[in-house]
Amino acid sequence: MLGVIPGKIVSMAENTPAKAVLQDNSVFLEGKHDFQTDIEILTNSDLIQTVLETIIQATSMRFAAIARVTRDRWVACKTVDELNFGLASGDEIEIQSTFCQTVRDTGEQVIFSDVETDEIYQDHPIAAKFGIVSYVSIPINRSDGSFFGTLCAIDIEPRDVKNPRVLGMLHMFANIISQTLEAEEQLAVQDRLIEKERKLAEVQQEFVAILGHDLRNPVAALGAGLRQLTKEALTGKAQSILPHMRSSLRRVNELIDNMMMHAKSRLGDGIEIEPKSNAPLAERIGQVVEEVRLASPGTEISLNFSIGNPVFCDASRLAQAVSNLISNAINHGAPGKEIRVEGNRVNDELTISVTNYGKPIPEEVKREMFLPYQRGGKTKSEGLGLGLFIAHSITAAHQGKMEVVSENGTTSFSIRIPVADVSN
Repeated sequence: MLGVIPGKIVSMAENTPAKAVLQDNSVFLEGKHDFQTDIEILTNSDLIQTVLETIIQATSMRFAAIARVTRDRWVACKTVDELNFGLASGDEIEIQSTFCQTVRDTGEQVIFSDVETDEIYQDHPIAAKFGIVSYVSIPINRSDGSFFGTLCAIDIEPRDVKNPRVLGMLHMFANIISQTLEAEEQLAVQDRLIEKERKLAEVQQEFVAILGHDLRNPVAALGAGLRQLTKEALTGKAQSILPHMRSSLRRVNELIDNMMMHAKSRLGDGIEIEPKSNAPLAERIGQVVEEVRLASPGTEISLNFSIGNPVFCDASRLAQAVSNLISNAINHGAPGKEIRVEGNRVNDELTISVTNYGKPIPEEVKREMFLPYQRGGKTKSEGLGLGLFIAHSITAAHQGKMEVVSENGTTSFSIRIPVADVSN
């Protein structure tokens, strides 16, 4: 087998590597090619297609290709073939049958406009074998200097490819191809990282959902035990401990509810609600307020809830949202100060608000307070930071919006949702 070095022909028998198994377009289409990723990047790029078509238009050459070239492989990654050479993406020819081996070994271009008159390549066996008359092969190097392959153009008639403007264009396109490859490779790496993070997040959410579910039974048992204790004769010390136990148990239940809801919303398409006509909203809000009063006897909570006609909503979910807002008021509000829970309806809008006294919320906290796992600085609670996020999500599921006003020593969170009259 003969190899090419500019200006002479030499025997390569001593340096010829073990013969590689040639692959073709069918292997690429099956997704099993040794250079599958490189071929896919170049084949699927509209920019690369335009580059090759531009070369054909500018040089009048009728075959243009980008080849992946290694020590012992020449693989067509992308071709525009108007000569019917029959080379498609993934097709491979023996490296010794190409000029590209010389380009790889020397780092220099191979170019001739007319093989019959060219001082170096006249009567060259590779040109004669394939009927090549005009040819150009430009090295494609990565930004780190490593060799990727070649940008080739071929014709069976003479073409003026040694024109300085043509050569400048071809070298520019080789650089563009290199940049395109690296950009696409970086995007592929990012896509893999994003997919890995997505799968990890999904596993985490499934774990949280399972954990929350498994915690419900022991917590329910603790609640039943506490209710039984309230019916027994207890010492004064035991009676003073019970409210603290109820407060802790309620907090655990709240954490489990928020955990479960957040996990379900992440695994699905957001928080789901089941609105019903004549929903017992006032009753459920009253139950929540009473539960908090029992669990936090040192906190005064007033309730003024008057919404008139029944409304169409998910009462349980809105009650959970209000519960989270009350817990937030307890954790962030001034100790010993009243917390007000109010509800009213004006025309077709229902407003539920929870107001506490205390320092105003900083603007930088306001911007992120409805995101998950945001705890707003120092608090009296070691919560997950899901309360406001869940309340906000429940409000959004009702096609409503949540607002916060923090000024003049008070902070008020308001849930505003559209409602229809369902009294008939």
